[in-house]
Amino acid sequence: MTPKKKLKVLALFDAIAPTTLDQDLSEEFLTEDWKTEVHVLNALRELGHTTEYLAIFDDLDLLQQKLQSFQPDVIFNLADQFKNNRAFDQNIVSFLEMNGVPFTGCGSTGLTLCKHKGISKKILSYHRIRTPAFVVIARGRRIARPAKLRFPILIKPLKEEASLGISQASFVSNDEQFKERVQFIHDKYANDVIAEEYIHGRELYVSLIGNLRLDEFPIRELVFKEVPPDEPKIATFKAKWDDEYRERWGLKNQFAEDLDHAVVRDIQQTCKRIYRLLTLDGYARMDLRLTEDNKVYFIEANPNPILASDEDFALSALKAGLSYPQLIERILRHALRAVRG
Repeated sequence: MTPKKKLKVLALFDAIAPTTLDQDLSEEFLTEDWKTEVHVLNALRELGHTTEYLAIFDDLDLLQQKLQSFQPDVIFNLADQFKNNRAFDQNIVSFLEMNGVPFTGCGSTGLTLCKHKGISKKILSYHRIRTPAFVVIARGRRIARPAKLRFPILIKPLKEEASLGISQASFVSNDEQFKERVQFIHDKYANDVIAEEYIHGRELYVSLIGNLRLDEFPIRELVFKEVPPDEPKIATFKAKWDDEYRERWGLKNQFAEDLDHAVVRDIQQTCKRIYRLLTLDGYARMDLRLTEDNKVYFIEANPNPILASDEDFALSALKAGLSYPQLIERILRHALRAVRG
């Protein structure tokens, strides 16, 4: 087999404060917050690619300068915010698209559609993919629950990621709680709200990779071992990121067990349809609920999910036979073949 050409790769990160063109990130790389960046850089270097990195905060001119001086073959894009605003991840990608530079992950259209949880659910509902019944409540509008929206209901920020703004208080069972939580999200997160009916069932995560041809990886599940049967099982911010909280309630991410083969096929085909309907490319993770009668409900699509070697996406790839460096290489090659614009 002919060895693949080694590439000049620019790893693009976001920063939480202004940076320089030659910013030294060695101290940041020692922290947990930067583990994804470190894992990706190490894999790129292990693969033999010529690699440099750039972190940006609020100055795209730095990126323009780096493109001119380094002239990368491809950008490994891990920048998911600008000026500390995650809503701007699609704008960074738009800039890359306009410059004609290949980059990893999802294009701007897919990022835009997935960021707005209401739009993505409307598109999928139109195509007869099950989603929870929902309503979007914009800031400045009267807060009222439509009569057709039944309790219990989950109240979430419309455009946040990583379960930010989701807690046990997001689960509401009467109109007073509904109004209070919606107002809280409006005020605390300066975000519109999506309120959706709570779906009882298993919390599943399905990772996919590809552009036109898609590969799906083994299904992961968030299990709630110590949560009483009559209590809501919600992937809150703490449930995802607070180790002490996870241990107390027996929360664990693991490979899904005891799924019938026909159900697995249904889940995989549904996720591939979602991927294409939302114009995703590169790689993504779907968050689903599976009811007791094996009905699949779409909850959220996550283009460019976390790529750390010990997180769900990479662990699913490893289960499918892809080592971490092989996964990073696959993502790079998909970037070079992606059709943008």
